[in-house]
Amino acid sequence: MLNELHIENIAVIERADISFGRGLNVLTGETGAGKSIVIDSIGAVLGERVSRELVRRGAEKGTVTAAFDLDGCEDWLRENEIEAEDELIIQRRITADGKSGCRVCGTPVTAAQLKELAALLVDIHGQNDGRQLMDERRHREYLDRFGLNETELSPYREAYRQYSAIRKELSSLEMDEIEKERLSDSLRYQIEELERAELKAGEYDALCARRDLLRNAEKLSEALDAAIAMLSGEEDSALSLTQNAAYYVGKAAAYAPELENTSGTLESAAFSLADASESLRDFRESLDFSPGEYDSLETRIAALNKLLRKYGRDEDALIPYLDECREKLDNIQYADERSEKLKKQLAEAAEKCRTEADRLSKTRRKAAKTLEERISGELRQLNMPSVRFQVSFSPIGGEPGFDINGCDEIRFLMSANAGEEPGRISRIASGGELSRIMLAMKNVFAENDPVQTMVFDEIDTGVSGIAAQRVGEKLYCVSLGRQVMCVTHLPQIAAMADQHYLIRKEERGGRTYTDVLALDRDGRRHELARLHGGDNITDTTLQSAEEQLESCEHFKHGLSHTCV
Repeated sequence: MLNELHIENIAVIERADISFGRGLNVLTGETGAGKSIVIDSIGAVLGERVSRELVRRGAEKGTVTAAFDLDGCEDWLRENEIEAEDELIIQRRITADGKSGCRVCGTPVTAAQLKELAALLVDIHGQNDGRQLMDERRHREYLDRFGLNETELSPYREAYRQYSAIRKELSSLEMDEIEKERLSDSLRYQIEELERAELKAGEYDALCARRDLLRNAEKLSEALDAAIAMLSGEEDSALSLTQNAAYYVGKAAAYAPELENTSGTLESAAFSLADASESLRDFRESLDFSPGEYDSLETRIAALNKLLRKYGRDEDALIPYLDECREKLDNIQYADERSEKLKKQLAEAAEKCRTEADRLSKTRRKAAKTLEERISGELRQLNMPSVRFQVSFSPIGGEPGFDINGCDEIRFLMSANAGEEPGRISRIASGGELSRIMLAMKNVFAENDPVQTMVFDEIDTGVSGIAAQRVGEKLYCVSLGRQVMCVTHLPQIAAMADQHYLIRKEERGGRTYTDVLALDRDGRRHELARLHGGDNITDTTLQSAEEQLESCEHFKHGLSHTCV
């Protein structure tokens, strides 16, 4: 639930602090006063796209901060490693140059993370949602949201995934003969070229190292010869002198036992020098290069470089590429055989899809009957007593007779008047009827929706009179056990509020300011009178407003008898 909303420098709102409560929260005010800015601010703090035009003129940045209950967000906070105390605090800043930043409990988050969190917190029903109801491509989605769960959808989706994978593989095998021969020739040439190269893992680096050694062979030999001579090649070499020193210190140790360790150290040093000298001789002898070896190395390295450049791969990747070419050539050569096998598998997969699609269709049809009854019941309560709401099923045309969503074309039909056949909503429903149908669907869907806050931005479009009263009553029903916010121009809806806020615009010092005022009972009475009669507020309109408030209170007390 949204507890607090702080708006600063957003459009015409310089600063506003709004405390919302559970139940039905209504926002009213003159057209253009800034009611939708409050809704836009809620959308902004929940990650919706914003622009620099949202920032108040002359301000460096705009800020929206919202405080929500933690209920339902614990898993998201844990997965995103964000710590929260008593409330979930979300902040969105928008700068004058159009940049924005999001924080949750002080931790920066991306817009994608914020949208994921928003889905757990608020369901915003905008002015265009009723138009979405006319998009028949979404009717299946609405039905599935009502009557299906992931467990029921998963078997079909898995069957369709397998079918699609086989179809894709079969499609890749189906090429004309000219293309098949062209590709085969190309693969054969590459395979022959790479096989002739007799590639070995690690060969290129080893060849380069050997070539570098040969380039410096003369200098290396001179250095090694000098080192060997100094170590062991002469009478006064390091090895000879160390051995003599070890001999004499050994004799001295016979008279001074404390020199035994020094004697041992010198003997060990002599052995180490001997080993080093032997290693240097062995390496020196390995430098006896055969004639033409350097040229042979250069030729091999040049050949490998040519292949590396040609295929755009390093040496380690060329060997797997050779195997890949062989596999592709085999697939082409045996494409007909593989194709026949895949066609059989595709037929089996299609049959499994049809079986699962039929099962899914039966489940949907059962859910559709319940949805028809529920929506029709809701609409009767919304002053549409003769309405008939129907979910129409028709098979998907063509082959294979199913798609990613199953085998049904689904559309909602309705008849708003007695004696009329149901037709497409887009051709029959008026703006007010669309609003009421969407409200009815929201109420039905909300039963299984964990989101505790619902926002309706001018759900009363095209509604008046008794229908408006029924919409207000239904909104109150929806708000039981959750939080509903509603922007409205109708007194019938505003009178049902648990909390009523007046959005008021004023000019001060040549600037426009919007204030948000929480109304008490007397303030509500005056605002309802304004909604009825405009600026001409009289004792009569005030008395009418008081009667309306009392009537709504009576409705709430008798709710158990009127709200399903």
